[in-house]
Amino acid sequence: MGKISLLDCTLRDGGYVNDWKFGHDNMVSIFERVVDAGTDIIEIGFLDDRRPYDYDRSIMPDTDCVEKIYGDLDRKNTKVFGMIDYGTCSIDHIKPCDQSYLDGIRVIFKKHLREDALAFCAELKKLGYIVFAQLVSVTAYSDDELRDLCRIANDKKPDAVSMVDTYGLTHQKDLLHILEILDKELDPSMMIGYHGHNNFQMGYANCQMVLAYSKQTDRNLLVDGSLYGMGKSAGNAPIELVAMHMNNEYGKAYHISQYLEAIDANIMQFYQPATWGYSMFFFIAASNDCHPDYVKQLTNKHTLSIKQMNELLGKLEGEKKLLYDKNYMEKLYLEFQDKEINDSEQIKALSEVLKDRTILVTGPGTTIKTESDKISEFAKSNDPLIISINFASNSFMPDYIFLTNSKRYIQVSTLLSKQSIPVIATSNVTATHKPFEYVVNISDLLDRDSEYADNSLMMLLKVLIRCGVKEVNLAGFDGYSGTDANYLDEGKEYDFAKKKADYLNGYMSGFFKTHKDDIKVNFLTTTRYDIA
Repeated sequence: MGKISLLDCTLRDGGYVNDWKFGHDNMVSIFERVVDAGTDIIEIGFLDDRRPYDYDRSIMPDTDCVEKIYGDLDRKNTKVFGMIDYGTCSIDHIKPCDQSYLDGIRVIFKKHLREDALAFCAELKKLGYIVFAQLVSVTAYSDDELRDLCRIANDKKPDAVSMVDTYGLTHQKDLLHILEILDKELDPSMMIGYHGHNNFQMGYANCQMVLAYSKQTDRNLLVDGSLYGMGKSAGNAPIELVAMHMNNEYGKAYHISQYLEAIDANIMQFYQPATWGYSMFFFIAASNDCHPDYVKQLTNKHTLSIKQMNELLGKLEGEKKLLYDKNYMEKLYLEFQDKEINDSEQIKALSEVLKDRTILVTGPGTTIKTESDKISEFAKSNDPLIISINFASNSFMPDYIFLTNSKRYIQVSTLLSKQSIPVIATSNVTATHKPFEYVVNISDLLDRDSEYADNSLMMLLKVLIRCGVKEVNLAGFDGYSGTDANYLDEGKEYDFAKKKADYLNGYMSGFFKTHKDDIKVNFLTTTRYDIA
């Protein structure tokens, strides 16, 4: 039996959905999640010298730009590949492998270009790269053309030849026929890969068939997938499904929760209006053999990570799995939250850090910029310990970042990858690379009587009160407007904030008054909150 491997192509094939404009923070987060899942290979985008360099796009004119975007990231044991559509990136734009962040390059080409494209593959091999030859629309090859392709490949020696079902037309019988020809004709040292599309919803099934073929050959095999199947038209084989199958049937140990976290935090924002593929909502329900209304109930709480949701759904027993019982799930949820972690030692350690310090908490409101002089003057005079909530200002770099949800975690991922800023996180946020410095139990911080139980400023103030802090200074907490921008970065705007501005302002004003004997709150910048 040959070795089987898994490749993620989200940042490359998924780019057909959004013109490769994932945004740099999303690109970093996707990379880190896919690597942390234990994926064998990650494809980080196209190399295309017709396109200008763009920090926010995963399509790059040369290997130097790959370094600019991804060079600071830890690849761990994952191989990093780029892709070239033959003829769109000259060899002059490719530095030798030992001067590049890339380990390998995949070259995709149509059958009439096979001779020239494989010669190009040979040139890349001379530069030290692992090189894969990708057969566009493999279903368009006749048997004789496939054998001719193998003849050329055996001469030029790419490390792999991959079947690319560009239009999603291949059913298992046809795919097996192509695979058998390649296996018979190609040099035994070459890997055979499969890249499927879901036009006939066969991508996942075909991956299973290719993997099963490993039991009758000594040749190494590779299958592709993308997060949530993100890709051109109907999308690709969903990597979370393929990885789950490989775990169950072939003893692999990919971390499925990391793929699901990336889907939730990075991919779903691109799903509308450019919808593709299937539904993660039903995937989670099906993978836990439970009624989908349980998933809906937990999703609507906005407090659980995908990993925690799966853990909680795993507690469903017997007939309750498929017979939806709202009260039963609510009981399980409360028990899960209450027993999640014991953070007493974390609070004790954090109390020592905060002891006798002037505390400045910064928020993402517009006044962090428009009233920066006030903040600078305060900082200069008081040398405060700065804690930012779910963001970081370049003007007032924090000593600590308080994180309360995965989406905000993504938005600061680039900063956290490049600078060692300690994190105080609520227990619903899943770390990617290293553990957070401090983790506090979210169940102790939620206000279950509020319409929005997880207000981040409220939760941090509760943490500070538990740590014995008696006075805090706030900047950039402007309150909410029903008409004006509520955030310096409008991309951080919650869809409900303007509709619920009066409620949110009233809620926090009430919190300040209720806890005025516990902690004194000073606003350095203009706010709509009432603390009188």
